[in-house]
Amino acid sequence: MPEFQIAGRTIGKSQPALIIAEVGINHNGSLEVAKQMVDSVHDIGGEIIKHQTHVVSDEMTPEAKKIIPGNCDVSIYEVMEQCALSYDDELELKEYVESKGLIFISTPFSRAAADRLREFDIPAYKIGSGECNNYPLIKHIASFGKPIILSTGMNDIPSIRKAVEIIEEADVPYALLHCTNLYPTPHNLVRLGAMTEMMKEFPNAEIGLSDHTIDNYTCHAAMGMGASLIEKHYTDTRDREGPDIEASMDQGLMLDLLKGSRAIHQASGGKKGPLSEEQGTIDFAYATVVSIKPIKKGEIFSMENIWVKRPGTGKIKAESFEGILGKKALNDIPINEHLEPDSIEGF
Repeated sequence: MPEFQIAGRTIGKSQPALIIAEVGINHNGSLEVAKQMVDSVHDIGGEIIKHQTHVVSDEMTPEAKKIIPGNCDVSIYEVMEQCALSYDDELELKEYVESKGLIFISTPFSRAAADRLREFDIPAYKIGSGECNNYPLIKHIASFGKPIILSTGMNDIPSIRKAVEIIEEADVPYALLHCTNLYPTPHNLVRLGAMTEMMKEFPNAEIGLSDHTIDNYTCHAAMGMGASLIEKHYTDTRDREGPDIEASMDQGLMLDLLKGSRAIHQASGGKKGPLSEEQGTIDFAYATVVSIKPIKKGEIFSMENIWVKRPGTGKIKAESFEGILGKKALNDIPINEHLEPDSIEGF
């Protein structure tokens, strides 16, 4: 999979998985709360903030006032009206994020939102699962020439493939995130096997996980499977109210993910075999061939007079034991002596 960069941060196997803190709409329309969440991410060493950009009039029709999501008690139209930041507030948020040394990206949910973010000159675009089959919007965003992170929840491989074809036609780097759009998601519906399927089907993409479980188990597993990105909703405190709070990580969970990302990256790769660093353990843990009775010169080695014992500092390892049986001793050997090759005829 080809690596790419977002604002100088490499996305790919050469680096720890990027942990994306999705502040999203958890600020409930308050710029001040959004900044507090940014500070919270910054304080624990986070790298990137993802926002959601909603221009409600361009995003949905009044018909949406009849649609109540499963994690809300009011219509999706009302939710977004309340949570959407104005142009000026969102620009201020972006500048605040960048003043902290963090990367700002966002998900546009309409053409007007995408155009706003283009004016902001953000370094990459996140496209949500609901827009994975919104091919006109994907084509519009891809025309900007910036990297795209595409969530793929609620879509199958043929549907994702159409989106990928549009992105590849625009010749922009991209990542695909497996996702289950339940808030929160129970572990049995995460289906990490879909990540493996996507890695096979889309070899030109970096693959990751957009996670909505209430803990980090599936995120750590995904990184172990090769995920280059992990996205998770973020809140500075679980005391806040909002439709995504229950499925959000706080500082403690995010810090665990940041540490896990680095640890899993360090542990990945390599080949099977003993390490030079293991020599001290090898010296005491391996077994070598020893005499278990006094052995006279000319005596035949057998199960009655030799066996294998620790430590592993002797010259004949346990793996050679069978090859010694039936051979003659070339000299006297006392009990509990580690055998020497020149004490064995024809060895």
